[in-house]
Amino acid sequence: MAVQVSVLSLVLTLALGLMLSVCRPVCGTPGTTQDLDYGGVPLWINRLLGEPSVFSLRGRMDRAWYRANNPQSCPDLCDCPIQWPSALYCDHRDLGELPDSMLYNTQYLFLQGNNISSLPSSSLTNSSGLRWLILDDNRLQTDGLETSTLQNLTQLQYLFLNHNKLTVVPSGLPRSLRQLRLAHNLITSISPGTFGNLHNLTLLLLQGNRLNVITETDFTGLVSLNLLSLSGNLFSSFPSHLPPSIQQLYLSNNSLSGLGEESLQGFTNLRYLRLSRCGLVSPSLHPQSFNLSSLVELDLSYNKLTTIPLVPLTLQYLYLEANHIQEFNVSSFCREVGPLSYSRMRILRLDGNKMSYHLLPPEWVYCLRVLHHIYI
Repeated sequence: MAVQVSVLSLVLTLALGLMLSVCRPVCGTPGTTQDLDYGGVPLWINRLLGEPSVFSLRGRMDRAWYRANNPQSCPDLCDCPIQWPSALYCDHRDLGELPDSMLYNTQYLFLQGNNISSLPSSSLTNSSGLRWLILDDNRLQTDGLETSTLQNLTQLQYLFLNHNKLTVVPSGLPRSLRQLRLAHNLITSISPGTFGNLHNLTLLLLQGNRLNVITETDFTGLVSLNLLSLSGNLFSSFPSHLPPSIQQLYLSNNSLSGLGEESLQGFTNLRYLRLSRCGLVSPSLHPQSFNLSSLVELDLSYNKLTTIPLVPLTLQYLYLEANHIQEFNVSSFCREVGPLSYSRMRILRLDGNKMSYHLLPPEWVYCLRVLHHIYI
Protein backbone atom coordinates (compact mmCIF):
# COMPACT_ATOMS: atom_id res chain seq x y z
CA MET A 1 0.00 0.00 0.00
CA ALA A 2 1.40 3.39 -0.96
CA VAL A 3 2.29 5.97 1.68
CA GLN A 4 2.20 9.72 1.03
CA VAL A 5 4.59 12.07 2.81
CA SER A 6 4.28 15.83 2.36
CA VAL A 7 7.20 18.00 1.31
CA LEU A 8 6.93 20.10 4.48
CA SER A 9 7.24 17.15 6.86
CA LEU A 10 10.30 15.87 5.07
CA VAL A 11 11.96 19.27 5.18
CA LEU A 12 11.32 19.60 8.91
CA THR A 13 12.42 16.08 9.68
CA LEU A 14 15.47 15.84 7.46
CA ALA A 15 16.46 19.51 7.27
CA LEU A 16 17.06 19.05 3.57
CA GLY A 17 15.81 20.99 0.59
CA LEU A 18 14.23 17.82 -0.69
CA MET A 19 11.25 18.28 -2.98
CA LEU A 20 9.67 14.86 -2.72
CA SER A 21 6.34 13.13 -2.67
CA VAL A 22 5.72 9.49 -1.94
CA CYS A 23 2.43 8.34 -3.40
CA ARG A 24 0.49 5.77 -5.35
CA PRO A 25 0.48 6.40 -9.11
CA VAL A 26 -2.72 6.53 -11.07
CA CYS A 27 -3.23 3.32 -13.02
CA GLY A 28 -2.32 3.58 -16.69
CA THR A 29 -0.42 6.20 -18.63
CA PRO A 30 -1.38 9.89 -18.52
CA GLY A 31 -3.09 11.17 -21.63
CA THR A 32 -5.05 9.39 -24.30
CA THR A 33 -4.18 7.39 -27.38
CA GLN A 34 -5.55 10.05 -29.68
CA ASP A 35 -2.87 11.23 -32.12
CA LEU A 36 -0.53 8.48 -30.93
CA ASP A 37 0.96 5.83 -33.14
CA TYR A 38 1.02 2.19 -32.15
CA GLY A 39 3.62 2.02 -29.41
CA GLY A 40 2.99 5.46 -27.92
CA VAL A 41 4.98 7.46 -30.48
CA PRO A 42 3.35 10.83 -31.36
CA LEU A 43 2.19 10.97 -34.94
CA TRP A 44 2.98 14.63 -35.45
CA ILE A 45 6.29 15.06 -33.61
CA ASN A 46 7.73 16.74 -36.73
CA ARG A 47 4.70 18.80 -37.70
CA LEU A 48 5.76 21.60 -40.04
CA LEU A 49 3.93 24.73 -41.16
CA GLY A 50 1.73 23.95 -44.14
CA GLU A 51 1.48 20.20 -43.57
CA PRO A 52 -1.85 18.55 -42.70
CA SER A 53 -2.49 18.63 -38.96
CA VAL A 54 -5.16 15.91 -38.83
CA PHE A 55 -4.90 12.23 -39.66
CA SER A 56 -8.46 11.90 -40.93
CA LEU A 57 -11.30 14.19 -41.99
CA ARG A 58 -14.10 11.89 -40.82
CA GLY A 59 -16.63 13.96 -38.91
CA ARG A 60 -14.65 17.14 -39.53
CA MET A 61 -16.09 18.44 -42.80
CA ASP A 62 -19.16 18.69 -45.03
CA ARG A 63 -18.09 16.75 -48.11
CA ALA A 64 -20.79 18.25 -50.36
CA TRP A 65 -19.79 21.82 -49.49
CA TYR A 66 -16.12 21.15 -50.06
CA ARG A 67 -16.76 19.54 -53.44
CA ALA A 68 -18.96 22.47 -54.50
CA ASN A 69 -16.40 25.09 -53.49
CA ASN A 70 -13.14 23.35 -54.36
CA PRO A 71 -11.73 24.51 -57.74
CA GLN A 72 -9.73 21.30 -58.28
CA SER A 73 -11.26 17.96 -59.17
CA CYS A 74 -11.15 15.19 -56.58
CA PRO A 75 -11.23 11.41 -57.07
CA ASP A 76 -14.48 9.71 -56.18
CA LEU A 77 -14.68 8.45 -52.59
CA CYS A 78 -11.85 10.79 -51.55
CA ASP A 79 -11.74 14.24 -49.99
CA CYS A 80 -9.55 17.16 -51.07
CA PRO A 81 -9.62 19.87 -48.40
CA ILE A 82 -9.15 23.46 -49.54
CA GLN A 83 -6.82 24.13 -46.61
CA TRP A 84 -4.30 21.55 -47.88
CA PRO A 85 -4.59 21.39 -51.68
CA SER A 86 -1.76 18.86 -51.87
CA ALA A 87 -3.46 16.42 -49.42
CA LEU A 88 -5.75 13.59 -50.51
CA TYR A 89 -7.88 11.83 -47.89
CA CYS A 90 -9.10 8.38 -48.96
CA ASP A 91 -9.06 6.74 -45.55
CA HIS A 92 -11.71 4.29 -44.26
CA ARG A 93 -13.53 3.99 -47.59
CA ASP A 94 -13.40 0.19 -47.98
CA LEU A 95 -11.15 0.61 -51.01
CA GLY A 96 -9.63 -2.52 -52.52
CA GLU A 97 -7.09 -0.57 -54.58
CA LEU A 98 -5.78 2.94 -55.00
CA PRO A 99 -8.08 5.51 -56.68
CA ASP A 100 -7.83 5.54 -60.48
CA SER A 101 -7.43 9.29 -60.93
CA MET A 102 -4.66 10.34 -58.56
CA LEU A 103 -3.93 14.07 -58.46
CA TYR A 104 -0.52 14.93 -59.92
CA ASN A 105 0.23 17.41 -57.11
CA THR A 106 -0.59 15.08 -54.19
CA GLN A 107 2.05 15.23 -51.47
CA TYR A 108 0.08 13.76 -48.54
CA LEU A 109 -1.90 10.60 -49.25
CA PHE A 110 -4.07 9.06 -46.51
CA LEU A 111 -5.23 5.51 -47.27
CA GLN A 112 -5.45 3.94 -43.83
CA GLY A 113 -8.37 1.72 -42.88
CA ASN A 114 -9.06 0.19 -46.30
CA ASN A 115 -8.76 -3.29 -47.86
CA ILE A 116 -5.79 -2.65 -50.12
CA SER A 117 -3.74 -5.83 -50.63
CA SER A 118 -1.31 -4.74 -53.35
CA LEU A 119 0.52 -1.65 -54.52
CA PRO A 120 1.58 -2.07 -58.18
CA SER A 121 4.10 0.37 -59.63
CA SER A 122 1.47 1.81 -61.99
CA SER A 123 -0.69 2.97 -59.06
CA LEU A 124 1.56 5.88 -58.09
CA THR A 125 3.13 6.90 -61.41
CA ASN A 126 1.54 10.36 -61.21
CA SER A 127 2.49 10.91 -57.57
CA SER A 128 6.28 11.13 -57.63
CA GLY A 129 6.09 14.17 -55.34
CA LEU A 130 4.55 12.25 -52.42
CA ARG A 131 5.97 13.17 -49.01
CA TRP A 132 3.60 11.17 -46.78
CA LEU A 133 2.08 7.80 -47.64
CA ILE A 134 -0.23 6.44 -44.94
CA LEU A 135 -1.33 2.82 -45.48
CA ASP A 136 -1.98 1.64 -41.92
CA ASP A 137 -4.70 -0.97 -41.33
CA ASN A 138 -4.89 -2.50 -44.79
CA ARG A 139 -4.21 -5.99 -46.16
CA LEU A 140 -0.89 -5.33 -47.86
CA GLN A 141 1.19 -8.45 -48.52
CA THR A 142 4.86 -8.68 -49.40
CA ASP A 143 4.30 -10.11 -52.87
CA GLY A 144 1.79 -7.35 -53.64
CA LEU A 145 4.29 -4.55 -52.96
CA GLU A 146 6.44 -4.06 -56.06
CA THR A 147 9.97 -2.76 -55.47
CA SER A 148 9.72 0.01 -58.06
CA THR A 149 6.53 1.37 -56.47
CA LEU A 150 8.37 2.87 -53.53
CA GLN A 151 11.71 3.33 -55.25
CA ASN A 152 10.26 5.93 -57.60
CA LEU A 153 8.88 8.05 -54.74
CA THR A 154 12.06 10.09 -54.42
CA GLN A 155 10.47 12.77 -52.19
CA LEU A 156 8.84 10.37 -49.72
CA GLN A 157 9.64 11.15 -46.07
CA TYR A 158 7.00 9.32 -43.98
CA LEU A 159 5.84 5.80 -44.82
CA PHE A 160 3.22 4.24 -42.53
CA LEU A 161 2.57 0.51 -43.05
CA ASN A 162 1.43 -0.49 -39.56
CA HIS A 163 -1.11 -3.31 -39.18
CA ASN A 164 -0.73 -5.05 -42.54
CA LYS A 165 0.37 -8.56 -43.55
CA LEU A 166 3.97 -7.99 -44.60
CA THR A 167 6.41 -10.84 -43.91
CA VAL A 168 9.65 -8.96 -44.70
CA VAL A 169 10.66 -5.32 -44.61
CA PRO A 170 9.85 -3.86 -48.05
CA SER A 171 12.77 -3.44 -50.46
CA GLY A 172 13.39 -0.50 -52.76
CA LEU A 173 12.80 2.08 -50.02
CA PRO A 174 13.67 5.63 -51.18
CA ARG A 175 16.70 7.27 -49.59
CA SER A 176 14.57 10.32 -48.71
CA LEU A 177 12.72 8.43 -45.92
CA ARG A 178 12.82 9.90 -42.42
CA GLN A 179 10.22 7.72 -40.69
CA LEU A 180 9.29 4.11 -41.43
CA ARG A 181 6.48 2.52 -39.42
CA LEU A 182 6.01 -1.25 -39.83
CA ALA A 183 4.45 -2.13 -36.48
CA HIS A 184 2.14 -5.15 -36.13
CA ASN A 185 2.86 -7.03 -39.32
CA LEU A 186 4.16 -10.59 -39.77
CA ILE A 187 7.79 -9.66 -40.43
CA THR A 188 10.29 -12.45 -39.72
CA SER A 189 13.42 -11.12 -41.42
CA ILE A 190 15.19 -8.14 -42.96
CA SER A 191 16.73 -8.71 -46.39
CA PRO A 192 20.42 -7.72 -46.87
CA GLY A 193 20.84 -4.14 -48.06
CA THR A 194 17.27 -3.09 -47.24
CA PHE A 195 18.40 -0.04 -45.24
CA GLY A 196 21.69 0.54 -47.08
CA ASN A 197 20.74 3.94 -48.51
CA LEU A 198 18.47 5.21 -45.73
CA HIS A 199 20.96 7.63 -44.21
CA ASN A 200 18.19 10.10 -43.30
CA LEU A 201 15.95 7.66 -41.42
CA THR A 202 15.47 8.76 -37.80
CA LEU A 203 12.52 6.58 -36.68
CA LEU A 204 11.91 2.86 -37.29
CA LEU A 205 8.98 1.00 -35.74
CA LEU A 206 9.09 -2.80 -35.90
CA GLN A 207 7.16 -3.73 -32.77
CA GLY A 208 4.56 -6.47 -32.87
CA ASN A 209 6.31 -8.59 -35.50
CA ARG A 210 8.06 -11.99 -35.47
CA LEU A 211 11.74 -11.05 -35.50
CA ASN A 212 14.01 -13.26 -33.38
CA VAL A 213 17.50 -12.24 -34.46
CA ILE A 214 19.31 -9.22 -35.92
CA THR A 215 22.24 -10.05 -38.20
CA GLU A 216 25.35 -7.94 -38.65
CA THR A 217 24.13 -6.38 -41.90
CA ASP A 218 20.42 -5.94 -41.13
CA PHE A 219 20.67 -2.30 -40.03
CA THR A 220 23.65 -1.27 -42.14
CA GLY A 221 23.14 2.25 -43.44
CA LEU A 222 21.01 3.60 -40.58
CA VAL A 223 23.56 6.18 -39.45
CA SER A 224 20.96 8.74 -38.29
CA LEU A 225 18.49 6.44 -36.54
CA ASN A 226 17.21 8.00 -33.31
CA LEU A 227 14.30 5.77 -32.26
CA LEU A 228 14.07 2.00 -32.76
CA SER A 229 11.15 -0.07 -31.47
CA LEU A 230 11.54 -3.87 -31.39
CA SER A 231 8.98 -4.50 -28.65
CA GLY A 232 6.64 -7.47 -28.89
CA ASN A 233 8.86 -9.66 -31.08
CA LEU A 234 10.42 -13.09 -30.46
CA PHE A 235 13.87 -12.17 -29.18
CA SER A 236 15.29 -14.51 -26.53
CA SER A 237 18.46 -12.49 -25.99
CA PHE A 238 19.38 -8.84 -26.21
CA PRO A 239 19.83 -8.17 -29.96
CA SER A 240 23.27 -7.35 -31.28
CA HIS A 241 24.33 -5.21 -34.25
CA LEU A 242 22.00 -2.29 -33.48
CA PRO A 243 22.87 1.18 -34.82
CA PRO A 244 25.03 3.07 -32.28
CA SER A 245 23.25 6.34 -33.07
CA ILE A 246 20.10 5.21 -31.24
CA GLN A 247 18.80 7.47 -28.47
CA GLN A 248 15.53 5.60 -27.78
CA LEU A 249 15.40 1.79 -27.76
CA TYR A 250 12.19 -0.13 -27.01
CA LEU A 251 12.46 -3.88 -26.36
CA SER A 252 9.51 -4.52 -24.05
CA ASN A 253 7.46 -7.72 -24.32
CA ASN A 254 10.30 -9.97 -25.44
CA SER A 255 11.44 -13.04 -23.49
CA LEU A 256 15.03 -11.95 -22.86
CA SER A 257 17.47 -14.23 -21.07
CA GLY A 258 19.34 -11.28 -19.59
CA LEU A 259 21.88 -8.52 -20.27
CA GLY A 260 25.63 -8.95 -20.29
CA GLU A 261 28.37 -6.46 -19.55
CA GLU A 262 28.72 -5.62 -23.24
CA SER A 263 25.04 -5.63 -24.24
CA LEU A 264 24.88 -1.83 -24.30
CA GLN A 265 28.52 -1.20 -25.08
CA GLY A 266 28.94 1.40 -27.81
CA PHE A 267 25.56 3.06 -27.26
CA THR A 268 27.06 6.39 -26.25
CA ASN A 269 23.90 8.29 -27.29
CA LEU A 270 21.30 6.02 -25.65
CA ARG A 271 18.96 8.01 -23.39
CA TYR A 272 15.73 5.98 -23.12
CA LEU A 273 15.60 2.20 -22.72
CA ARG A 274 12.39 0.17 -22.25
CA LEU A 275 12.69 -3.44 -21.07
CA SER A 276 9.36 -4.01 -19.35
CA ARG A 277 7.66 -7.42 -19.43
CA CYS A 278 10.77 -9.26 -20.61
CA GLY A 279 10.85 -11.95 -17.91
CA LEU A 280 14.13 -10.59 -16.54
CA VAL A 281 15.49 -11.95 -13.24
CA SER A 282 18.17 -10.30 -11.12
CA PRO A 283 20.92 -12.94 -11.65
CA SER A 284 20.59 -12.47 -15.43
CA LEU A 285 21.66 -8.80 -15.25
CA HIS A 286 25.40 -8.14 -15.18
CA PRO A 287 26.32 -5.51 -12.53
CA GLN A 288 27.60 -3.23 -15.30
CA SER A 289 24.69 -3.78 -17.71
CA PHE A 290 23.39 -0.22 -17.36
CA ASN A 291 26.69 1.58 -16.92
CA LEU A 292 25.87 4.32 -19.41
CA SER A 293 26.33 7.96 -18.42
CA SER A 294 24.03 9.04 -21.28
CA LEU A 295 21.06 7.04 -19.93
CA VAL A 296 18.21 9.24 -18.66
CA GLU A 297 15.25 6.83 -18.43
CA LEU A 298 15.16 3.08 -17.75
CA ASP A 299 11.98 0.98 -17.70
CA LEU A 300 12.32 -2.45 -16.04
CA SER A 301 8.73 -2.74 -14.86
CA TYR A 302 6.73 -5.98 -14.81
CA ASN A 303 9.72 -8.30 -14.65
CA LYS A 304 10.87 -10.77 -11.97
CA LEU A 305 13.66 -8.78 -10.35
CA THR A 306 14.38 -9.38 -6.66
CA THR A 307 16.98 -6.62 -6.23
CA ILE A 308 17.44 -3.11 -7.57
CA PRO A 309 20.10 -3.20 -10.31
CA LEU A 310 23.08 -0.86 -10.35
CA VAL A 311 22.26 2.30 -12.27
CA PRO A 312 24.41 5.33 -13.18
CA LEU A 313 24.31 8.49 -11.08
CA THR A 314 23.03 10.40 -14.10
CA LEU A 315 19.82 8.33 -14.45
CA GLN A 316 16.72 10.48 -13.82
CA TYR A 317 13.74 8.13 -14.29
CA LEU A 318 13.66 4.51 -13.14
CA TYR A 319 10.57 2.30 -13.40
CA LEU A 320 10.70 -0.91 -11.33
CA GLU A 321 7.02 -1.39 -10.53
CA ALA A 322 5.50 -4.88 -10.39
CA ASN A 323 8.68 -6.83 -9.66
CA HIS A 324 9.61 -8.96 -6.60
CA ILE A 325 11.97 -6.50 -4.89
CA GLN A 326 12.03 -6.67 -1.07
CA GLU A 327 15.00 -4.51 -0.12
CA PHE A 328 16.10 -0.97 -0.94
CA ASN A 329 19.85 -0.92 -1.61
CA VAL A 330 21.28 2.60 -1.54
CA SER A 331 24.43 1.26 -3.22
CA SER A 332 22.35 0.59 -6.35
CA PHE A 333 22.14 4.34 -6.84
CA CYS A 334 25.24 5.69 -5.06
CA ARG A 335 28.49 3.81 -4.64
CA GLU A 336 29.47 6.64 -2.29
CA VAL A 337 27.73 9.77 -1.08
CA GLY A 338 29.32 13.19 -0.98
CA PRO A 339 28.78 16.86 -1.88
CA LEU A 340 29.15 16.10 -5.58
CA SER A 341 28.47 12.38 -5.49
CA TYR A 342 24.72 11.79 -5.47
CA SER A 343 22.02 10.41 -7.73
CA ARG A 344 20.25 12.72 -10.18
CA MET A 345 17.12 10.56 -9.91
CA ARG A 346 13.88 12.53 -10.21
CA ILE A 347 11.20 9.81 -10.39
CA LEU A 348 11.51 6.32 -8.90
CA ARG A 349 8.73 3.74 -9.14
CA LEU A 350 8.82 0.76 -6.79
CA ASP A 351 5.08 0.21 -6.36
CA GLY A 352 3.85 -3.33 -6.74
CA ASN A 353 6.89 -4.79 -4.98
CA LYS A 354 7.31 -6.26 -1.50
CA MET A 355 8.57 -3.08 0.11
CA SER A 356 7.45 -0.46 2.59
CA TYR A 357 8.41 3.19 2.84
CA HIS A 358 9.01 2.87 6.59
CA LEU A 359 11.71 0.25 5.99
CA LEU A 360 13.86 2.44 3.75
CA PRO A 361 17.37 3.00 5.20
CA PRO A 362 17.87 6.56 6.51
CA GLU A 363 20.81 7.30 4.20
CA TRP A 364 18.64 7.03 1.08
CA VAL A 365 17.65 10.71 1.34
CA TYR A 366 21.28 11.82 1.07
CA CYS A 367 21.87 9.73 -2.02
CA LEU A 368 18.57 10.63 -3.74
CA ARG A 369 18.59 14.25 -2.63
CA VAL A 370 17.01 15.70 -5.79
CA LEU A 371 14.24 13.11 -6.05
CA HIS A 372 10.80 14.54 -6.84
CA HIS A 373 8.59 11.44 -6.59
CA ILE A 374 8.99 7.96 -5.20
CA TYR A 375 6.22 5.39 -5.55
CA ILE A 376 6.15 2.45 -3.14
